[in-house]
Amino acid sequence: MSERHLQRIEILSKVIDGRMTMVSAAHVLDLSERQVRRLLERISTGGAASIRHKAIGRPSNNRISDGVRDYAMTLVRERYADFGPTLSRKQRRTFHQPRLRREAYGELVQIDGSEHRWFEDRGPPCSLLVFVDDATSRLMQLRFVRSESAFTYFEALALYLKRHGSPIAFYSDKHSVFRVAKKDAKGGQGMTQFGRALCELNIEILCANSSQAKGRVERMNRTLQDRLVKELRLAGIDNMEAGNGFLRASWRTTMGALRSSLPGPRTCIGR
Repeated sequence: MSERHLQRIEILSKVIDGRMTMVSAAHVLDLSERQVRRLLERISTGGAASIRHKAIGRPSNNRISDGVRDYAMTLVRERYADFGPTLSRKQRRTFHQPRLRREAYGELVQIDGSEHRWFEDRGPPCSLLVFVDDATSRLMQLRFVRSESAFTYFEALALYLKRHGSPIAFYSDKHSVFRVAKKDAKGGQGMTQFGRALCELNIEILCANSSQAKGRVERMNRTLQDRLVKELRLAGIDNMEAGNGFLRASWRTTMGALRSSLPGPRTCIGR
C-alpha cells in the first residue's frame, strides 16, 4: 500500500477504537463525513485492504493494445535504437518573417503569373498576370495570357505603364523572364530581355528568394482563384479574349471586390 493508504487506515482505526471522532478524522483526511463513513463501512466488510482504489492493479481501458506496443518496440529497436527522444518527432514548422511594406504607393509592385483553370471546364487552362502594389495591397492590373513569357509580360507592362505610370521597382519570383539562371551566360550583361527593357525605363527588378517573400501577390492569387473564377462562371466567359474584355469592362467593379483593406494613408511616388 501507499503511504496515503496507510495514513487513512491509521486514522480510521482510531475512529473505530473510539480514540477520534468522525468529524476530526474527516478534517485530518480532508474528506467529508459521508466519505469517512463509507470508508468505515468498506473496512468493516472487506478489511483494511478494501480502502484501496478498485482500479489499482487493473489495466487501463485506454491502454495501447499489445500488438501495437510490440510493433512500436520492435521498430525502436531495429531503426531508432540510437535516436534521442526528439530526433524522430515531427519537425516544427518554420515561419517566414514578414517583410515590411514599402512606405509609398507605387514604390514597389509585386508581379506574378498564376496558372489555373480560370474558365473551369469551359475552356483551356491559362495564366493570369497579377500586379499588386506592395504598400497598399491594391490590385493594380490583371491580364489573361496563354503562358508566362517575355512577350506576354511586355504586353502587360505596356498596359500598366499607360494606366498607372512607372513604379520604382517590380518584385517578382525567379522565373526565367526576370532572372538569368546561368551565371556564365554570354551577352545580355547578366540580364534577361525583360530586365534590360526595365533598365531602359529606369525601373528596378527585384527577385524574391521564396514565395513567402512576395506573400501579398501570392495571397491575391488565392483570392482570385476563388472569387474571379466564380465571376467568370456567372458571366459565361470561356476564353482569354473574352476574359480580358471582362476585366477591362468591369475594371472598377473587380478592383472594388478584390481590393484588400488599405493599412493606412500612403503617399504616391509613381512616375
